[in-house]
Amino acid sequence: MASSTQKPQSENYADDPINSSLSKDEKISLLRDMVRIRRFEQEALRQYQQANAIGGFLHVYIGQESVAVGTISLLGDDDHVITAYRDHGHALAVGMNMNECMAELFGKATGCSKGKGGSMHYFAPDKNYWGGHGIVGGQTPLGAGIAFALKYNDKKGCCLCYLGDGAINQGAYHEALNLASLWDLPVIYIIENNGYSMGTSQARSSAHPEEGLAARAEGYNMDWEQINGVSIYEIRARVKEHIDRAHEKSRPAILEIMTYRHKGHSIADANAEKYRTKEEIQEYMVKHDPIEFFKKALIDEGVITEDDYKTLNKEAGKEAADSAEFAHNSPFPDESEIFDDIYWEVDNNTEAGRTGRHFFHG
Repeated sequence: MASSTQKPQSENYADDPINSSLSKDEKISLLRDMVRIRRFEQEALRQYQQANAIGGFLHVYIGQESVAVGTISLLGDDDHVITAYRDHGHALAVGMNMNECMAELFGKATGCSKGKGGSMHYFAPDKNYWGGHGIVGGQTPLGAGIAFALKYNDKKGCCLCYLGDGAINQGAYHEALNLASLWDLPVIYIIENNGYSMGTSQARSSAHPEEGLAARAEGYNMDWEQINGVSIYEIRARVKEHIDRAHEKSRPAILEIMTYRHKGHSIADANAEKYRTKEEIQEYMVKHDPIEFFKKALIDEGVITEDDYKTLNKEAGKEAADSAEFAHNSPFPDESEIFDDIYWEVDNNTEAGRTGRHFFHG
């Protein structure tokens, strides 16, 4: 039967083997990765609001950095990642550089999607990163498909498929869960629960068991767990168990990581301080910030000093500012390329691309 492996919140996850085995440099690298995401997003905000250099939507990841960094830090060569439109944090966590990410926001040819995808469509196939998807819940059946391919090709890997709490009511998500459980697919659905489906609170938008959104997994005979997203140590310790199960038993799971976005749903969200109070936002920013939590933990452990952190933060800020300059100086895509990169078959002049017909061979 499906199960939840809840643990007491008082447990010291720093002592979990997956964390206690980290070197000082590895711990600092995790903190640096989170800070880099935040400084990138802060710079993107400035470029959107002040420089008017970014068009379309912009969904920033500020406040949720521990989720992407903590989970992706556990992955191996045959593990894959796919996510929704709040995708900048995951992109940087898998190793994409700030230049290609910022240039994509600017719609420039040097962007990771050649300036054609924008904020919601980052991709890096060479890093097993499959986007960035603008359709709410649209990535969830694709995550099951990636896991199917891993199993079909006898690879010991899994797919982490991220979604927001608002996407859990999409039909495609439930269809994906059904197939994932029926076919024993190694896909782990990670609900980044920041409390609001755009501007609607969870209480007003989603019916679920008392234990939380992930408990819906019981209906699909899947394992599930709810995790406190403030501590990157807790995220790593508890997600590791599910990755190991996916690798060894090829079973899916639903993980609900409780987090909070400091900004609105997108930069176009004019009501960010109306459907939630300023006091609530301040509470999370001051008392539940994952970067501040991990910084304090590393200072208490003697891994870094406050001055070390200031240096790290300054370096990340410079990297972000430099990426904006790179994006400003990069060219826009040439008009002649407007029909490129739409259909792989057409770009590569295959028979299917020439005839419009696909043939499948067993």
